[in-house]
Amino acid sequence: MKRKGNFSIVPKLFTIKFSVAVKMLRSFLKLFREKLGKRHFEGYDHMKNFGLIYFKLTPLCNLRCKMCGQRGDKGYLKGQHAIEESKKIVPLETYKKLVDELSYKKPVYYLWGGEPFLYPGLCDLVDYIQKKGSFCSVNTNGVLLEKYAERIVRDQWHVIFVSLDAFREVNDDIRGEGSYDRVVKGFEAINREKEKQHSRFPSMGIVTTVTNKNYKDLQNLAVACKDFHIDWHIYNLGTYTNDEIVARHKEFFREHLGIESTCLESYNTGYNEGIDGVELHKTLQTIHSTDYGYMSITVPNLNPEKTHEYYHELNIPVRNHCIVPWCQASINYNGDVCFCADYDEYPIGNIKEQSFKEIYNGEKANKFRHELDNCPGGIFPGCIRCYQNMLFGKKIKGY
Repeated sequence: MKRKGNFSIVPKLFTIKFSVAVKMLRSFLKLFREKLGKRHFEGYDHMKNFGLIYFKLTPLCNLRCKMCGQRGDKGYLKGQHAIEESKKIVPLETYKKLVDELSYKKPVYYLWGGEPFLYPGLCDLVDYIQKKGSFCSVNTNGVLLEKYAERIVRDQWHVIFVSLDAFREVNDDIRGEGSYDRVVKGFEAINREKEKQHSRFPSMGIVTTVTNKNYKDLQNLAVACKDFHIDWHIYNLGTYTNDEIVARHKEFFREHLGIESTCLESYNTGYNEGIDGVELHKTLQTIHSTDYGYMSITVPNLNPEKTHEYYHELNIPVRNHCIVPWCQASINYNGDVCFCADYDEYPIGNIKEQSFKEIYNGEKANKFRHELDNCPGGIFPGCIRCYQNMLFGKKIKGY
């Protein structure tokens, strides 16, 4: 059975509520148009195809997931550093002003962190975004869902993505003791409130990052999820790199963008090593061909025969021609505007100091676009397994 990709979410939303699905589809069409269109640089209003914005609300997190590029084994926001950085978070009113500025574009909003529920104004921000007519999704580790279940359902949140990596024992080894059961209690609380309030929202999904610690347990999780009343389960094949790629990426950024790149090293974890691509393919094939009562999605939607290569031949790209700087942006917790959600070391401006449109059309933004466009395949050396490029990049023939 053919694996489903991320765009399969839209048809599913149409079965839940037409108006909400239209909001998401409108932005996806902008992204698709940008993928097919001509590259623009200076003298062009890049807001024309702007369709997706990430808010990385806080550097703080209440879990320590081993493979996480922020707070994991090699994360760049570990310990006291994250606590100091949290003093720089963008206040709610600044976010509201940005939402007001972007209201004519009605982009899709993706709120994450760290753990977004540790941002003090999260619920008010989601409510404000949705009342301005935009589609909003929140990615959480799920351990605080139970606490906020009543308001989440009352405010009709559009989508919640919950990170869960395996069944109880394996998941807790990766994410922390007790984390699995706390997520289950969160799902139960949301579902109770949906029944009590006679609501179909929020739509709920699980995101599982595939590593060498959980790939043999994916089917056990898939079966367990039947009881959670979710709408979809996304299997993220993971962001991985190695010493050679990191070195080439650092050299390129130093020479072409004048900065010392550090974030990519956080994904040089080795959690791809030892994954048996044949076995993983068989597991995913079983999952995709089984009706668990929800939709299963794999990102990237890869040719199954290339699964082993994805994890063991990291120098071979499977997606290229990144479109992100022409239609998306990420707001870091300190207000810096970046293009790459996972790599925030090249800010093109700060929303505390300038309007978003000025930043997005500015000199630094266009320099980044030029350097990316001039790279072989339209991706930087370190972006071969970038999650955003897996979502939105051009599929290379055979993969």
